[in-house]
Amino acid sequence: MLPFQTLIRPDKKATTPIYQQVANRLVSLIREGIIKPGAALPGSREMAELLQLHRKTIVAAYEELNAQDWIETIPRKGVFVAPNLPDIKPRRFTQGISAPYAGNTGFSFNKQLSFPVPSTKMTSQRLLINDGLPDTRLAPMDALLREYRSLVKNKNMHAMIERPDPSGFYTLREAMVMHLSATRGLNIQANNVLMTRGAQMAIFLAAQLLIQPGDYVAVGDPNYYLASLLFEQAGARLIQIPVDEQGMEIDALAAACRKKKIRMVYVIPHHHHPTTATLSAERRMQLLELVRQYKLAVIEDDYDFSFHYDSAPILPLASTQHEGCVIYIGSVTKVMTPSLRIGFMVAPDNFIKQAVNLRRLVDSRGDNLMEATVANLMKNGDIGRHIKKSNKTYHERRDMFVPCWINIYRTLFITISHLVVWLSGQGFIPGIPCHLLLPVLLLWGYL
Repeated sequence: MLPFQTLIRPDKKATTPIYQQVANRLVSLIREGIIKPGAALPGSREMAELLQLHRKTIVAAYEELNAQDWIETIPRKGVFVAPNLPDIKPRRFTQGISAPYAGNTGFSFNKQLSFPVPSTKMTSQRLLINDGLPDTRLAPMDALLREYRSLVKNKNMHAMIERPDPSGFYTLREAMVMHLSATRGLNIQANNVLMTRGAQMAIFLAAQLLIQPGDYVAVGDPNYYLASLLFEQAGARLIQIPVDEQGMEIDALAAACRKKKIRMVYVIPHHHHPTTATLSAERRMQLLELVRQYKLAVIEDDYDFSFHYDSAPILPLASTQHEGCVIYIGSVTKVMTPSLRIGFMVAPDNFIKQAVNLRRLVDSRGDNLMEATVANLMKNGDIGRHIKKSNKTYHERRDMFVPCWINIYRTLFITISHLVVWLSGQGFIPGIPCHLLLPVLLLWGYL
């Protein structure tokens, strides 16, 4: 018999369970040829005595190996290594070694997009400047993990995971209906809601359904650059409408409507990105009048409605009489953490059905387990409490941050949304990417 007591030495301080360590080590011994296919293994009691472990630990290890076909148990004979091991070595169909992938394709493909790629490097800096992402340290991760574990232990968990629903998990859509009704005045039902993997997917789906090559699309100037790229990729011709401290200039949009047949308007009324300007109530009424007059499709991107500091927010365009012309898009990502890719689209039922069909071409179903987790967080009030706490924290940070800039540049005009500061005026160098701004400020000694 092999000296298993020296070949297998479990580490009781390791995070890997002991039974898994025993199973993994036996697999290694088989792969290394030390234990041959068909060889007999000690029974569970004998192996437990050799390794000075509880018999149940060895039984669990053997069950794990049996489930993977590394061993087989023959009644009244014992435990044996499987004669045909589960490791399958693929056969080559050509001679020679595998060729590495080249840097370029051997064929042509559609036009390439070009835009800044965010840095993936980990940073130890306490101060981060990015494109308005939430502070992940504030996210209620303990509550999220609590609900996730609870669902995993639920007896109906497997049925929930297996159920395909490209519209999004129904419980979450119901929770979104209640949330959007209570906080934003939307009069909707679950069939008006499509859950997506982030708001960007929702914008993409809406654009693909609305835009034909050559269509005119009105956007702010400046605008959320990923949305502009997305519309151009769909074949749109962009008409840039100036944005001032009251948001998009609707008089300029009206003038553009008289000159061109505009198919769609992309607007961010709450906190325009990147200027943070809020579309005034008067301009919202003007915009809705244009929508009715010209039958414009509107994508209302409301990425951060949950966050506001100094005044009560104005309700979205989607909360008013818009004759089915407003597609309302938002995100749970901005509330929680960027890694939680959950966004939503609100639109008339017929549009949602087509958006669901289109979504299925690239993503046949969502993450039911995570969506159910977020639904529970909404229902039990965890997300609502998190929003209130985050508002307070971000407000305090804003009040500390802005005076620093005023001391640096007294000619700056500063406007602020919940996670974005827009700087303009004399003395500030424009065009510095977010990921380079912090090193520049540290180098200049401002921070």
